[in-house]
Amino acid sequence: MNRRLHITMVKSGIGSSQRQKDTLRALGLRRLRQTVEQPDSPTVRGMIAKVQHLVKVQDAE
Repeated sequence: MNRRLHITMVKSGIGSSQRQKDTLRALGLRRLRQTVEQPDSPTVRGMIAKVQHLVKVQDAE
């Protein structure tokens, strides 16, 4: 079964490195408190790990 993740941006990217800002964009996050749904894959998990202090992750149900 395809697992999905809900990723919410809880902290602004202002003051973060350009790589972290690019990672937020790659995840589809542009605004504070915006939530996107992404597949639970190693690639997405790696991106989440790089910006874990800026996002909240939940399993989609």
